Amino acid sequence: MSTIEAEQKKIVAEFSLLNDWMDRYEYLIQLGGELPPLEARYKTPEFLIEGCQSRVWLVPEFSEGKVFFRADSDAEIPKGIISLLLKVFSGRTPEEILQHELFFIREIGLAENLSPTRSNGLLQMVRQMKWYAMAYQSQQTRFT
Repeated sequence: MSTIEAEQKKIVAEFSLLNDWMDRYEYLIQLGGELPPLEARYKTPEFLIEGCQSRVWLVPEFSEGKVFFRADSDAEIPKGIISLLLKVFSGRTPEEILQHELFFIREIGLAENLSPTRSNGLLQMVRQMKWYAMAYQSQQTRFT
């Protein structure tokens, strides 16, 4: 499995092949379409990310020292964004998630090409993923 840094570089390389933001939006939509559907039992307020314009559900699972995420959204662009975050963070240890900054967001120009409400939603997605990592890390520390 590649590192968080390697995965981010891969995303930057993929986006660099696309000439303009219309192409990049289409690619985001395509990535979101590739996410496996989230079962209805997870589309509850417990897994809903607060602060997103659209509804985005994020389901964490902690297994063998790693955090795995599944997600879905009722809108195409946020679904594509969360799929990028899953590529970077899912299957990592809590420490890896907490220690790495997400440089790909800046390098592909994602934040500045989103509406302010979508940018806020992106920030909330990242915060929620890091919050889950922090919770699992503290749980690990308590029981070891």
